[in-house]
Amino acid sequence: MTTEPQDIDQTLGFEVFVQRGFNEDELTAVTSTLRIANNIVGYERFSCRIISDMPGLVTSKGAVLVRAEPAIEDYGLADILIVLGGAKVDRGGWNRRLRSMQRKKRTTVLLSDAATAFIRAKTSQQGKVTTHWRDIALLKEQGYYPTLTTRLAEHSDGVTTAAGGAATVELIIGLITSHLEPIEIAELGNRLLLPAIRHSDAEQPRDIADNAGLFDARVTQAIKLMETNMEEPLAMTELTRRVGLSTRHVERVFREVFDETPARFYKRLRVRRARAMIEDTLIPLIDVAVATGFCSHNALSRAVRDEYGSTPSKMRARKEIKLIKHNS
Repeated sequence: MTTEPQDIDQTLGFEVFVQRGFNEDELTAVTSTLRIANNIVGYERFSCRIISDMPGLVTSKGAVLVRAEPAIEDYGLADILIVLGGAKVDRGGWNRRLRSMQRKKRTTVLLSDAATAFIRAKTSQQGKVTTHWRDIALLKEQGYYPTLTTRLAEHSDGVTTAAGGAATVELIIGLITSHLEPIEIAELGNRLLLPAIRHSDAEQPRDIADNAGLFDARVTQAIKLMETNMEEPLAMTELTRRVGLSTRHVERVFREVFDETPARFYKRLRVRRARAMIEDTLIPLIDVAVATGFCSHNALSRAVRDEYGSTPSKMRARKEIKLIKHNS
């Protein structure tokens, strides 16, 4: 989906389904993003109301209280239904409304725990689905889910399953982008302090240190040190000293697991981080070089070209920004 606006003057209605123990961070992400977007355009282009199968005062897992309207099947359906994750997700409470939305060919978005409950209940996995990464491994251990991915969001048959959590803001931006001008989208990202707006089909950002092949906790710690020390890379002697391993041991493990030296692995991490900053932000290239531990723009260019066969300038030359992709 491109950022070309369509029906910009049309109001887009959201409803947020909550249950006891809902994720208040996801609720804030939805309501704040819509409120700021309305502030930017100067009027209420996006409406939002809170509904529940148990209307009245509903308490989040963090003891936040909200007042919810009753969710009545086939009545008062919004353009987009957002079902929040939470500590006590009851799929039976919102499934009928989801079906009503499907019959009306309107979009339903299931976040984190709600997506997990939906995936578990599906008897046949036809379209791609996803959820928060903490549940993905558990789902794969407990059952057979051939269409389960690790992406931030997947859309199938009118239902978007999503990681939720901190990625909720970007998902909401993606849902409203066709109702905003490009300059309004840019301003929204700026006001939300987003250095980049990730694609909905991007992989969830789990650290390299989560690699199941690493059984040595000290080697895992070494990789975490690499990931948190990119602006001023640590010397190998300092890195191994901090984790209490010999340089020889670290080199042996890295060759066994990654088939390369720790120094080469460290540089690849930095180049990968640089590529993300180059492609997904407008940060000056010299600042990208500094942030990823390269002494100059030329050093960054050589490293990026050696790794990806392209220069930072060519990577930066994008013709369009795709915010969210829906299967047609």
